[in-house]
Amino acid sequence: MRKLWVAAAAAVVLSFGLAASHASAADDPPKADAAKGGDKKDADKKSDIDLPAFPADASVKQVTHVAGKTLNYTATVGSLPVRDEKGKKVAEVVFTAYTLDGPRDPNRPVTFAFNGGPGAASVYLNLGAIGPKRVQFGAQGDAPSDSAALVDNPGTWMDFTDMVFIDPVGTGFSRSLVDKDESKKRFYSIKPDIEYLSRIVYDWLLKNGRMASPKYITGESYGGYRVPRITYFLQTRLGVGINGMVAVSPYLEPPMDQAPEFSPMPWITTLPSMAAANYERQGKTLSPAQMKEVEDYARGEFASDLLRGRRDPAAVDRLVAKVTAYTGLNPAFVKRSGGRIEIGAFLRELYRDQGRIASVYDSNVTQEDPFPWAPDGRRNDPILDAIIAPTTSAMVDFDTRVVGWKVEGRFNALSYEVGSDWEKGVEATEASPDLRQAIAADPKMKVLIVHGWDDLSCPYFVSRLVIDQMAIPGDAGRVKLSVYPGGHMFYSRPASQAAFRADVMQVFGAK
Repeated sequence: MRKLWVAAAAAVVLSFGLAASHASAADDPPKADAAKGGDKKDADKKSDIDLPAFPADASVKQVTHVAGKTLNYTATVGSLPVRDEKGKKVAEVVFTAYTLDGPRDPNRPVTFAFNGGPGAASVYLNLGAIGPKRVQFGAQGDAPSDSAALVDNPGTWMDFTDMVFIDPVGTGFSRSLVDKDESKKRFYSIKPDIEYLSRIVYDWLLKNGRMASPKYITGESYGGYRVPRITYFLQTRLGVGINGMVAVSPYLEPPMDQAPEFSPMPWITTLPSMAAANYERQGKTLSPAQMKEVEDYARGEFASDLLRGRRDPAAVDRLVAKVTAYTGLNPAFVKRSGGRIEIGAFLRELYRDQGRIASVYDSNVTQEDPFPWAPDGRRNDPILDAIIAPTTSAMVDFDTRVVGWKVEGRFNALSYEVGSDWEKGVEATEASPDLRQAIAADPKMKVLIVHGWDDLSCPYFVSRLVIDQMAIPGDAGRVKLSVYPGGHMFYSRPASQAAFRADVMQVFGAK
């Protein structure tokens, strides 16, 4: 499935580790059994069991400022156990919670946040998009050596909701306590992932006496894929009603990416974002009205001509001409491609004459191509390479120094090992059925799906097509799609983050 690993390579890439279960053990000296050449599986189990215990939850009082208001809140870093069918602890999941100080308001919401990958910690939403503090990343010119100092976040949701950021097993400091094979079965597969993370939400609510609070779920990228599935599982299996969902740059319908040699869908869903990248490169201001033309073409004449195929030269000529105009690519290249522009080729061809390569997360963020004469692109994603250092340094400093949660082990902002260990053969699994069922089950629930125009890791047009096909009981306006200038992490642009915050406040009834 298109994980942030097209997405990451992404990065979250967000693809946006060692098996997640070994995240901390990787920093420990080798165990005696392994050093003696004993059974490797036994050595793996031993290193997992011997991990240093997590410290008790730790808290600190903090202050931030947003929209002319001064907010006093408590930041807490801690962990919750994951237990097997017999009650044995098999993993520990780390959370970062921000709760407003003062008398408890029973109507104050709490929001649970997840990032994607699979393999990404929640640090990107936390310190980039919606937490009370932020560090800069994701924009043109950002570098790994940039300051990791935290500053007030003008886009935070802190004034209208408490927030709990959850790091799935293998990400952040969260860790498995069982061997690699057992970890893959319990944590690195779609269904178990949804089930144990839903239980973590339940357990946090129970532990903190918040079962009666209004509740919201948000997630970015694969975290956005998680949003409707966790929501529906909480509704129907754990008995926790969710008031609203906010899916940030989600990829809701992986099957749309299948069979590109036959199906027109992979080309239809990416063309609008390619056009958006070209428009922005020309200095044009993007708007829904401007993008409607390419959207109408993509689901109309473009789809029809794609289906006609090579047996209709006139159709090929039409789509080559149109795709060239929309993307700004070299006409000869578009003709060789038959108007079917693969994402990786687009990112390289767009700036080939400048010797630069573009990011799949935001194709107007570029970097010098270190291998400009290679026949194929040979570097990692420009945004991905630049965000790991500042986000990791900022989060580790916050956890260990600011909050005082003195943990041992490595922090995985993005674990490639989790992505590598993730269950194979599940590429056709979609999240939209759970989205449909969750909103049908609760006619009061509101849903906001948001994207950046330039994102090719999780193209916004997929969500547009999903929503257009959905039956929405009651007020159809309670399911909304908003698209902003920028890419996967559009919130790195101040104007887009401000527009995002305003849309979210409507979901929460905060304005």
